[in-house]
Amino acid sequence: MKNLLTDIPGVRVGHADDARLASGVTAVLFDQPAVAAMDVRGGGPGTREGALLDVVNTVERVDAFALAGGSAFGLEAGGGVQAWLAEQGRGFQVRGAVIPIVPGAIVFDLLNGGDKAWGRFAPYRDLGYAAAAAASDGFALGSVGAGLGATTANFKGGVGSASAVTRDGIAVAALAVVNAVGSVTMGDGPWFWAAPFEIGSEFGGRGWPGHFSPDMLAMRLKGGPAATAAENTTLAVVVTDAALTKAQTRRLAMIAQTGFARAIYPVHAPLDGDVVFAAATGQRPVDPLVGLTELGMVAANVVARAIARGVYEATALPFPASLPAWRDRFGAP
Repeated sequence: MKNLLTDIPGVRVGHADDARLASGVTAVLFDQPAVAAMDVRGGGPGTREGALLDVVNTVERVDAFALAGGSAFGLEAGGGVQAWLAEQGRGFQVRGAVIPIVPGAIVFDLLNGGDKAWGRFAPYRDLGYAAAAAASDGFALGSVGAGLGATTANFKGGVGSASAVTRDGIAVAALAVVNAVGSVTMGDGPWFWAAPFEIGSEFGGRGWPGHFSPDMLAMRLKGGPAATAAENTTLAVVVTDAALTKAQTRRLAMIAQTGFARAIYPVHAPLDGDVVFAAATGQRPVDPLVGLTELGMVAANVVARAIARGVYEATALPFPASLPAWRDRFGAP
């Protein structure tokens, strides 16, 4: 296993970004349509096709997810991913029509120093197409794709990923775009809140500090005392090879959202738009009670690890007053 979302067979990920724009798109593609659902906990989400993922609605499977910077402008990324899939003949069939199903969500990165004077139309549809075309089973982490312009309260954010296997051999993996209003580290030190769930030294191996100081537990918000709404959001895509119904997939997304609370402090604020998409590719049966509970537990751990890796792997933006990357402060392992 590569410790990536693509450890789930039939899943591919692609990035496209623009350094001058300081923003981009990440596309998650499924070789075969996957059962999908969504859980939203943040107070300011921006989503595409969110209503379709409600368990009471008809369409159960999706062809891809589109994650983007750009705030509401970035919702156009889904159209670009959809266009690429349409060219491949992929989508939900209604007699002679084929409609690719591409839910998506966005993060706010409009004030990160990049050139957002794009003219009449934002570039996210084209970036979405390019991300879909670039999708493969290997992909970069850190300041790439939808995470290129991402930030947190004190360090540069980015794209992270992680994977695991349950005791019954069911695989689950996550990809996160970390643009949180809060902090992924304890104060301004090197310790990640997600440290108890780290495997090996995937985000530095620093563990927890010997004690917790009041400073570590103090609230840090992006923008400091002048923090305002809509400058944030963490997104995650959780995928398993289990065979789940749409309702079970929603439950998986809900339990997996716990990983946000294990990795970000504070989280699910009015200033965030936190969203978890969950998808099941259907290769392995799972017990609907104990098995699904364990799957959700492991998924939450995987989400926490992916969030920490997104910050650990990030690089700072090349603009005045940009936040430092974690490695700028603490170095590589």
